[in-house]
Amino acid sequence: MSSTQVPQPDERKPGALRFVFAALPLIIFAALALIFWSQLNSGKDVSEIPSALIGTKAPKLDLPPLEGATLAGQPMPALNDTAVKGRLTLVNVWASWCVPCRQEHPIILELSKDPRLLVVGINYKDQNENALRFLGELGNPFSAIGIDPRGKAAIDWGVYGIPESYLVGADGTILYKRVGPFDERSLKEGLMPAIEKALAGS
Repeated sequence: MSSTQVPQPDERKPGALRFVFAALPLIIFAALALIFWSQLNSGKDVSEIPSALIGTKAPKLDLPPLEGATLAGQPMPALNDTAVKGRLTLVNVWASWCVPCRQEHPIILELSKDPRLLVVGINYKDQNENALRFLGELGNPFSAIGIDPRGKAAIDWGVYGIPESYLVGADGTILYKRVGPFDERSLKEGLMPAIEKALAGS
């Protein structure tokens, strides 16, 4: 009685397929490196990250005030929609523990002196006393401050990391976003042209 031979699967992987699997991580890495290289050499400021919110209405503002903060001898107003209504506004997200926030603070102070612009702050995941000490040491540029202890407002605004700033038009539309601290270049090439354009269109 003859036995039937059961075909055995070919355990050998095709050489081409094995090569593709081996080379796939290298291909992906090379593609990502090419993208990053092109961004770095494009001449664009990589901190000017596009936001899906630009051109849309700003998220609702309804944040409690920073307790103990004052403005012209009066308690600092809370940050809500009423505080910014009808004004070209710079919303700055900051914290006392944020080193770049400290670095950019003199620029925020200067911007607050521009009568065309209202500067308000969202104090992000901070301790009240530390935030007060920060403002006491460096000065308070804000017309209103809202605290965001759990970062919920930051999520609504699409914050990547602080400091982060948004220029909001008088009609409540987000016109410009800056990720990271302002410097002379970002002011000259980013924020100030956005301010001029907003004022020209108002």
